Parts: sequence; C-alpha cells; structure tokens
Amino acid sequence: MTLPILILAAGQSSRMRGTDKLLEKIDGVALLRRQIDAVRQVSPDVYITLPHPDHPRAALLSGTSARTVIVPDAADGMAVSLRTGVAALPDCPAFMVLLADLAALTPADLDTMLTTRDERPDHLIWRGATDAGKPGHPVIFDAILRPAFAELSGDTGGAPILKAQKDQTCLVPLPDKHALLDLDTPEDWAAWRRATGR
Repeated sequence: MTLPILILAAGQSSRMRGTDKLLEKIDGVALLRRQIDAVRQVSPDVYITLPHPDHPRAALLSGTSARTVIVPDAADGMAVSLRTGVAALPDCPAFMVLLADLAALTPADLDTMLTTRDERPDHLIWRGATDAGKPGHPVIFDAILRPAFAELSGDTGGAPILKAQKDQTCLVPLPDKHALLDLDTPEDWAAWRRATGR
C-alpha cells in the first residue's frame, strides 16, 4: 500500500551561511528535487512544506505532482512544520515523514520502509536506522498518532512522539548511514564531495 509522504523543506538552512543546502546539487540535481523524485518512485501522494509560495525551492516542484504546504511561521521551529504538514495530509492509515536534507537516501530505502511496515504491522512507528541500529529517518507514523502532532511546539520536531512511543517503534536498518547523513554546513558538503566524488 502506498502512503502519503511529507517532505519537510521549510527550514532556514541557517548553518549554510548564505546558501541553501536544499539547492545544492548532487549528480547535477538539486537535493530537494532529488528527494522529490525519489519519493515519487514509491508514492504518488507527495506533500512538501515550504516557508512561502515564492521561495526559490518552490521552482523545484515544477513538473511534479507534489503538493505544497505553506508554513509562514516555519522559523518558529520544526514543530510548526510538522503540525502544519501533518494536518494537510489526507485520511490515511499511516504516513511517512522525510527530512529533505538526507543526502544519501534512495528510493530503495523508502521502499524498505514501506515494505517493513506491511510485514510488521504490530507497531505504531517504523523508523529508519543505520545498519548499526542507531535511530534516524525517515519515519512512518500510524494514523492513530496524528492528534499528537497538533500538540508539538518548539524546535524538537517529533521527538516527544518518538519518545512516548519508543516501545511501539520498529527500527528499520538502512544501508550505511543513509538514515542519518545530513549536510548542514559548507564544510560538510565539501568533505562529502571529496569523499564521494559527487
């Protein structure tokens, strides 16, 4: 079963010191567009949070079926994006939340997440993890948890929900550090490019 997938892309990218990490290119494709294309391979229901309709990131949605969720107060913290984004999703048995800056994530990883939920339905959360078992992203939430998103505040993201449902969480190992690799600074990008040649 395909599920709606929410890509969180309303952050300020403040640690990039004037550039936007989601516009950085990997193999010639901007990171956010790369994520959108990956998600569209596993689900037709793609939602993306953006801080305003005219943000440069909005141009990357051109030619896709992705739906924009505007979060004008996104600067108040990730919780706002989660509250607003999850509220915009359609009725569904579960949904996936994906951080837009996971540079190593692949369509195969997303498919692994969805397949694991189908094979192990006796949980409320399915969370991507490193091959060593360290929790990361993306995360699939059962729809029963949707009301909890309305209570989120600050910049802790979904941490309160993840903590409360730790015993109901299924960790899904993904290759290497796909579940954790985010590139937040120019130095991060430079080091990653040196290491990968990309």
